[in-house]
Amino acid sequence: MKSKFNLRTVNVTRYITPLREGGSLPALTEADDDFKYVLKFKGAGHGVKALIAELIGGEIARALHLRMPELVYANLDEAFGRSEGDEEIQDLLQGSQGMNLALHFLSGAINFDPVVTSVDPILSSQIVWLDAFITNVDRTFRNTNMLIWHKELWLIDHGACLYFHHSWSNWEKHAQSPFALIKDHVLLPRASQLTEINTAFKALLTDDVLTGIVNLIPEEWLQWEDVEATPEELRFVYLQFLLMRLKHSEIFIKEAQDAREKLI
Repeated sequence: MKSKFNLRTVNVTRYITPLREGGSLPALTEADDDFKYVLKFKGAGHGVKALIAELIGGEIARALHLRMPELVYANLDEAFGRSEGDEEIQDLLQGSQGMNLALHFLSGAINFDPVVTSVDPILSSQIVWLDAFITNVDRTFRNTNMLIWHKELWLIDHGACLYFHHSWSNWEKHAQSPFALIKDHVLLPRASQLTEINTAFKALLTDDVLTGIVNLIPEEWLQWEDVEATPEELRFVYLQFLLMRLKHSEIFIKEAQDAREKLI
């Protein structure tokens, strides 16, 4: 039986187009399984740390039964991109050889607009809880990072979560932070069921589940030049951060509830 903590690996065969301007330059690509993917490059922006955040955040969302496009490891061959005419994109492709991360492309999906679509209090509370837990700074009115596909709400883009790892210092303090930026969350006004969701979600995120998710981080993403720790030690810190944050969830729940009171 296939473990639920496995990701498929695909080989990228075609670079189709960049999806938006910006530091990370994700791209629409095609792989050798004939599916299209949104590819996140390890050679862009924050590098492998953004991919680790995307992987952990996305798989935690999936473990909580929220809708997430399938994540896959995406391999870029060393010859890939040599014919690319755009020098910036060619540099990005050459700097991302090896293992990257990709999300299954939801063809025909549209960006979530809170003015057009109302999200019920339970789902709103679930998503706010997730983002408070993983310290996701990027689900705001300006950039909702959610899609409507087949009339259902799908979550994308968790590369900005777990921002403690960009400094990699005093992670224990970060793990117990209230996460004040939750005040900007696009779904916070509708998130009236946070206490109930906290109980339900803490039961779902067992030690085994979080360990399985953290163990998905590929070894090559844990070779950091600026940190002396081994890959095993880095994985240990990610796991302890998540376990400690979950244990003290009342801290970020209270912050979210207080911020919501000010909004309504």
